[in-house]
Amino acid sequence: MKNSVVVLLLIILVLSCKEKTHDELVKKDLPRIAIAGIGIESSTFSPAQTHEEAFHARIGDSIFKRYPFFADSTEIRKRADWVPTLLGKSLPGGIVNREAYESMVSKTLNMLKENGPYDGLFFDIHGAMSVVGLEDAEGDLIKRIREVIGTEVLVSTSMDLHGNVSKRLAEHSDLITCYRMAPHEDALESKARAITNLLDRLESGKGKPKYKAWIPVPILLPGEKTSTRIEPGKSLYAQIPSVENQEGVIDAAIWIGYAWADEARNHAVVMVTGDDEKQVTTGAEKLANAFWDVRNEFEFVAPVATLNESLKMAITHKEHPFIISDMGDNPTAGGAGDVTWTLQQLLARPEFKSENGSSLIYASIPGPELIDEALKVGIGGEVSALAGAMVDNRYAPPIKLTGTVTAIKEGDRDAEIEVVVKIGSINVIVTKKRKPYHQEKDFTDLGLNPRESDILVVKIGYLVPELYDMRKGWIMALTPGGVDQDLERLGYKNIKRPMFPLDADMESPDLKARLLRASNALK
Repeated sequence: MKNSVVVLLLIILVLSCKEKTHDELVKKDLPRIAIAGIGIESSTFSPAQTHEEAFHARIGDSIFKRYPFFADSTEIRKRADWVPTLLGKSLPGGIVNREAYESMVSKTLNMLKENGPYDGLFFDIHGAMSVVGLEDAEGDLIKRIREVIGTEVLVSTSMDLHGNVSKRLAEHSDLITCYRMAPHEDALESKARAITNLLDRLESGKGKPKYKAWIPVPILLPGEKTSTRIEPGKSLYAQIPSVENQEGVIDAAIWIGYAWADEARNHAVVMVTGDDEKQVTTGAEKLANAFWDVRNEFEFVAPVATLNESLKMAITHKEHPFIISDMGDNPTAGGAGDVTWTLQQLLARPEFKSENGSSLIYASIPGPELIDEALKVGIGGEVSALAGAMVDNRYAPPIKLTGTVTAIKEGDRDAEIEVVVKIGSINVIVTKKRKPYHQEKDFTDLGLNPRESDILVVKIGYLVPELYDMRKGWIMALTPGGVDQDLERLGYKNIKRPMFPLDADMESPDLKARLLRASNALK
């Protein structure tokens, strides 16, 4: 009996060892792929600076939770041995201070060193990060990563279409793509495409593409003029599949670029990657020329007007909500988010002095001092404190808000604490730290019903889907701030000239494809 038990235990032990060995072999056969990225859209025309805590950096396995396609049961998760390192994503803002950048880069490089070697890297960035003292932040980042992981590793770079593709970033990337929709409803789809392209090339053994065509297009336009909801952006981006679907092409992409930073890399770019030289080059040239040919057709995605004109329309509009975009200080484009100029104008208007006036929600203004007062008096209490213009006071000083606290909410990822102050017929949302208001829930969580408000004023440019679907009228107000829509007023010094539309009469540029070196051919 004892011998039988011993034999049975030995059999179980052998079987478990075999199973473990099989699992290890399967994992060993999978490509080993790292995940890393630092992403922000940062305006060099804003006096704000962005610090490390704004990136809410995820480390290790917590990165998987950011992407639904990395859930345990998904095909993508099963196809590789994933090594997540550091992923930092910030709200758009001012230039990143050097200490924050170096800290995140150092952590990334250390984790990559500790956990290598790798077959691939999923490099998830925005593409419009500016850093104090650097001309090309993402180019610097990928170059330093290459120094750790080596040049043979296959790198797939995923970007926002409002990012910038410098030659250095393009050369150090093997596969590269960006969103094809603005607003970015295809963001996750685009990231999944970048990963799938990477996996396909590794599994097939094809590795690095033979050709990378890069074409800088001397056009610099704001996102509010290049939405893919309307023409010509809609038809321009609709041409991408006809290039991408060609035999021998892996991916095709058009970057609008980022208009509110003053660096040589700030301009549009077209890139096509693949193994067929003719298809890659002709496809890239087709898209670049199509972009140039429609350059004069880009218009704002919605009507634009001065704030005064916008308010006249909103007040007389019969349906609600009428939405006004306070564009110049849009934090989702890189504005400081604390310019008080618009709010100052609103509070001075007679239409909003009485509680029975036109109802208006203003979202939002940072005011830590007012937040402290509101927490002391609580809901229903009266507050009187300064808010705004702590960062950008070029257009108006801090504003004194005096009113009744109607809501307090703590724990928001970006705002930390939110307070609603009722002043006349205006509900002003005050935050401890800046926050954009995009979803209906952002308002209803504070006891506000944007659908019932006569007017909704948001610090945003083009409307994200929820607000867009909610609108009964909409205008984009030409207000001042770090992301001023009047590019002529910004005073560029470092972008490459000539540049359309700043140099509207410029001669047609050379839009021939530049075939870039493979990453393992760089010195």
